[in-house]
Amino acid sequence: MDEELGVDRLAAAAHMSRRSFVRAFKASTGTTPAAWVRSRRLDEARRLLETTDLPVDRIAAACGFGNPVTLRQNFAVAFGSTPSSYRRRFDARP
Repeated sequence: MDEELGVDRLAAAAHMSRRSFVRAFKASTGTTPAAWVRSRRLDEARRLLETTDLPVDRIAAACGFGNPVTLRQNFAVAFGSTPSSYRRRFDARP
C-alpha cells in the first residue's frame, strides 16, 4: 500500500488504456480507482492502529498517505475520528 497506485500504473498493470481501465474498474467495483485505493489504505491504517503500536506518522507512510496530516484528514472524513482516538477505542492488542 505504500507504493504509488495511480490510474496510469494500475491500467498498465492490467494491460489496458487508462480510459478502458477506469470504465471497467467502475463497472466492476462501483467506484473509481482512486476511491478504491483510498479505502484499502484506510482499511490497512485501521488494522495497524488496532494491532500495532506504530506511531501515526509511520502508519501514514506504510499505508501510502505520505504524511500524517493526509492520513488524519482522510481518516476523519471516512470514520469521524482521529487515528489516535480510534486506536484508544479499538486497540486489539493483548
